[in-house]
Amino acid sequence: MAKKKSLTEAASAELKSNFNLNAFKTKKGLSSNSKFKEQQWLPLSQAFQDVTSIPGIPMGHIVLLRGHSDTGKTTALIEAAVEAQKRKILPVFIITEMKWNWEHARMMGLQVEEIKDDNGEVVDYEGNFLYADRETIHSIEGVAGFILDLIDEQKKGNLPYDLLFLWDSIGSVPCEMSLKSNKNNNEWNAGAMSTQFGNGVNQRITLSRKESSAYTNTLVCINKVWTSKPASPMGQPKMENKGGMSMWYDSTLVITFGNITNAGTSKIKAIKDGKQVEFAKRVNLQIDKNHINGVTTRGRIVMTPHGFIDDDEKALKTYKTDYAKSWAAQLGGEEFDIVEENESASPMAMFEQEPQ
Repeated sequence: MAKKKSLTEAASAELKSNFNLNAFKTKKGLSSNSKFKEQQWLPLSQAFQDVTSIPGIPMGHIVLLRGHSDTGKTTALIEAAVEAQKRKILPVFIITEMKWNWEHARMMGLQVEEIKDDNGEVVDYEGNFLYADRETIHSIEGVAGFILDLIDEQKKGNLPYDLLFLWDSIGSVPCEMSLKSNKNNNEWNAGAMSTQFGNGVNQRITLSRKESSAYTNTLVCINKVWTSKPASPMGQPKMENKGGMSMWYDSTLVITFGNITNAGTSKIKAIKDGKQVEFAKRVNLQIDKNHINGVTTRGRIVMTPHGFIDDDEKALKTYKTDYAKSWAAQLGGEEFDIVEENESASPMAMFEQEPQ
């Protein structure tokens, strides 16, 4: 028995001595497909960088911006779009929640032109971007199909840009099965997200990081959330993502805005003679997942109609000075008081399962 083992080992050693691994790799097409591009970032505002200790949005990755309503997610999304335009990267807006505001985007620096009719009424907007909403996209499958079609056009040479896909938001459209049955079934929707994105779109996005890809594509998604009840009497409530967890698993960067059980924001207002203008909100910000450089941080930031600013007295004073004239008409003068008003700390409704 020992002699047979020795012969087997000798035969194996002989095969290995004559085997050329590099030739095998070349034969199987595995000789030049293992290198990834150097990591590039789309920088967000300096205030965002100060709080998070990361430059912004990592290109070639899937990024989730999650949190309760009005906590800064759209501000981050627009900051990314503005920077993309500066770098000749094409922003692709997928707006299925239908709360989009072009004036807000322009205020933050997005290059958008108004199209007016003969009467001077604005009838459309155009610029260096692509835009689609619920008028043409009605389902999770529709969102995925739209993204994949553009990536295919890019590969054919018909769309010669790096693409920044910006979806607002996961949880705002159902799957085809839910639509056809006229029943918004969360399990069906989560299954569609897993199939369409986990097994499809997300793979195409991350593959663009390879050196073999002529373009680099990035997917930034706002994810609607809900709060789950504690699992035990001593447990804590949790923030859960609408649409299931497939996008969480595939994301390399997850940024959470606000608190778990409530928005956790405080309004900052200019007040004069009973009139007031809300010009900013202070909000908590946390990096919950970071598979790019491992940095996870938390802090507070101030969001304004023009983007993020640092949460300090100097930044607020500078912002007040820069925009006081635009508030004067509403307040009746440029001399006014700045007050901060904490929003209700009452928790959002909590559920055992994702609400319909």
